[in-house]
Amino acid sequence: MLWLESERPEELLQRGSIKNDMKSVIYECLAIQAQFTYGQMLAPPPPLPPPIQGYAFKPPPRPDFGTSGRTIKLQANFFEMDIPKIDIYHYELDIKPEKCPRRVNREIVEHMVQHFKTQIFGDRKPVFDGRKNLYTAMPLPIGRDKVELEVTLPGEGKDRIFKVAIKWMSCVSLQALHDALSGRLPSVPFETIQALDVVMRHLPSMRYTPVGRSFFTASEGCSNPLGGGREVWFGFHQSVRPSLWKMMLNIDVSATAFYKAQPVIEFVCEVLDFKSIEEQQKPLTDSQRVKFTKEIKDRRSHLEFAAKLVVNGGIAVAVYLLMKIPSCRSKGGDNTLWTNEEKVQSVQCHPTTSKSPNVCNIVAGQRCIKKLTDNQTSTMIRATARSAPDRQEEISKLMRSASFNTDPYVREFGIMVKDEMTDVTGRVLQPPSILYGGRNKAIATPVQGVWDMRNKQFHTGIEIKVWAIACFAPQRQCTEVHLKTFTEQLRKISRDAGMPIQGQPCFCKYAQGADSVEPMFRHLKNTYTGLQLVVVILPGKTPVYAEVKRVGDTVLGMATQPPVFQQPVIFLGADVTHPPAGDGKKPSIAAQHRQEIIQDLAAMVRELLIQFYKSTRFKPTRIIFYRDGVSEGQFQQVLHHELLAIREACIKLEKDYQPGITFIVVQKRHHTRLFCTDKNERVGKSGNIPAGTTVDTKITHPSEFDFYLCSHAGIQGTSRPSHYHVLWDDNRFSSDELQILTYQLCHTYVRCTRSVSIPAPAYYAHLVAFRARYHLVDKEHDSAEGSHTSGQSNGRDHQALAKAVQVHQDTLRTMYFA
Repeated sequence: MLWLESERPEELLQRGSIKNDMKSVIYECLAIQAQFTYGQMLAPPPPLPPPIQGYAFKPPPRPDFGTSGRTIKLQANFFEMDIPKIDIYHYELDIKPEKCPRRVNREIVEHMVQHFKTQIFGDRKPVFDGRKNLYTAMPLPIGRDKVELEVTLPGEGKDRIFKVAIKWMSCVSLQALHDALSGRLPSVPFETIQALDVVMRHLPSMRYTPVGRSFFTASEGCSNPLGGGREVWFGFHQSVRPSLWKMMLNIDVSATAFYKAQPVIEFVCEVLDFKSIEEQQKPLTDSQRVKFTKEIKDRRSHLEFAAKLVVNGGIAVAVYLLMKIPSCRSKGGDNTLWTNEEKVQSVQCHPTTSKSPNVCNIVAGQRCIKKLTDNQTSTMIRATARSAPDRQEEISKLMRSASFNTDPYVREFGIMVKDEMTDVTGRVLQPPSILYGGRNKAIATPVQGVWDMRNKQFHTGIEIKVWAIACFAPQRQCTEVHLKTFTEQLRKISRDAGMPIQGQPCFCKYAQGADSVEPMFRHLKNTYTGLQLVVVILPGKTPVYAEVKRVGDTVLGMATQPPVFQQPVIFLGADVTHPPAGDGKKPSIAAQHRQEIIQDLAAMVRELLIQFYKSTRFKPTRIIFYRDGVSEGQFQQVLHHELLAIREACIKLEKDYQPGITFIVVQKRHHTRLFCTDKNERVGKSGNIPAGTTVDTKITHPSEFDFYLCSHAGIQGTSRPSHYHVLWDDNRFSSDELQILTYQLCHTYVRCTRSVSIPAPAYYAHLVAFRARYHLVDKEHDSAEGSHTSGQSNGRDHQALAKAVQVHQDTLRTMYFA
């Protein structure tokens, strides 16, 4: 009965019937601290016909609208758009020289429209996306021929001349968009959404600093410093969204980090934490040089400049760049320095040979894409957290100040936008009952996503008999008395919780530094047979943490917390974590560098299915796959690759093994916010929506199966509901079934007695992928959160990196990442 290898590749596109001859059981192959019940809602569905060879995967239509739960009146930060049924004319621009910043391209097009007003543009108000797409409400008098124009931009030194070629591309029908929104067309035409988005973004892109789909501006009259030469800029997010019957404009407040506009010398002081440059008499250390160089530009070859700048007391950056780096020169007459056709980050120099530290300034409006430090992140959260009512009011003010209905470009295309948020009827789902173990088999009922373990024991607890303590805190900070008290309290709490830690630790010693971690762990592994747990005590944020995780996970297969509550699962969670911005060599964990598709997914799924079978003696009749971290533009690519990979894993085990697959994308990085209409419904100090709030009407996709679910209780700021989009569903879930199941899975996360924001399998996948960052970290650096990674690992090949993150065999079946 053990599964066999399979042969035929054409079978990968087949999906046969789901077998009805075994119990419908849902297992968790990950440890969970409680077991919940949800009735018979996962009965085997009727079989679907298999898709033919070359079948294009298409997301399933919405099966129905959910009805479970009590209703709640909400408002969403979506604003209805009135779209005319006209054609929009799409032209492609080719600007030479190429690869100018979007800001420059917009200036070129603006000058072009004004200069050729009489010959071509007349009273038309074209809109432009900053790259190559230009749209007009009326056709240009150029027919379908390519027209080449010369555009001159005035500069401070000499004028710049550009060649612009315009060519008609297509007519974009807004009538087709109306047909799609009303269900008369099977899918929403992408080109219409793109055209409307460019129309709505044209004027804000000219007025503000665009970043992705958001627009930012410096705060007037006050600054919000983050330290290290960075500050918070506030702005707003804007995107056009299709929904049932209507197009919507999604508006939200937004914030991100920018480099502060200031003299470079002051920037040096902030980055290196100097009070003033005059007090810095000693030459820079190597680490200080590296730190500053990384901040001011990306190319490490300019290290000499960075060091001499400070050591010589602040000689102008321009002088050193022009003297020491021949390829560096002023470009375009604005005295902004470029090197190798790439702008040197943040430096603007005035033409002078003065040694004044104020000769060079940080150019305003430069977004900081590098990872913030822990302190900067904390400052950012404090500066940007808003209660739900406050955020709702800020968004309403944004809409009034944006005044889209007086925007000349929006009016040109006949578009109107309502000023009021959209009213939505949601539902608050009932939480599951949490079944605990022990003699009394206590049942906990979550209230607003929270319950407690007082007078309760784990459903299935493991007994810890062989355990150790390693203390990396200084003895003066953590004395032997402290350790003894901690040990006694740990044993008592574990016994009360139904997971007894027996006896005294077999080993309890002090240690220092990351270098001592691996020798100590090897000693423990070789000396104490059956060692189950090592409790590691740290003095605070330290490189020791990452080294403990690396050694425990990959070298020795030793858990640094108990591998407990082993119960099986049928759900798979998947996520990809990408390297920090600016890192061009390290891989995305579970994918190639900065690629979202998971490599070797078939092998991963096959391995998990075998483990499932060995643990339960059942083959799953269906696979429910929660996929995190996929944007809408990647849906088709990821679905096609990963659905086939899951099927391949099944067929390689057994030719006729064809479980039903449900593929659900989980999205957290969006700007949909929901607010209670009735103040009495607001929960907590932040006035958020209740845990379990679900919406699948009015602001969701006009035809596909998606929904919003806020499964957690918001503590700080405004709750962000998770967005679930079903890309494939062999199992024919109803809306209620999938929404309730998803909500219940949010209650099985082992780290806390709270429902969390996404289902536990997806959360675990995120933890596993993020944990692998620690395996690539250099133990000599401050490696918390993986913010600094080994310089040596930059040179590793893909095989070496893959080996570095390979988990030890003894650890594979434990929740080492929890």
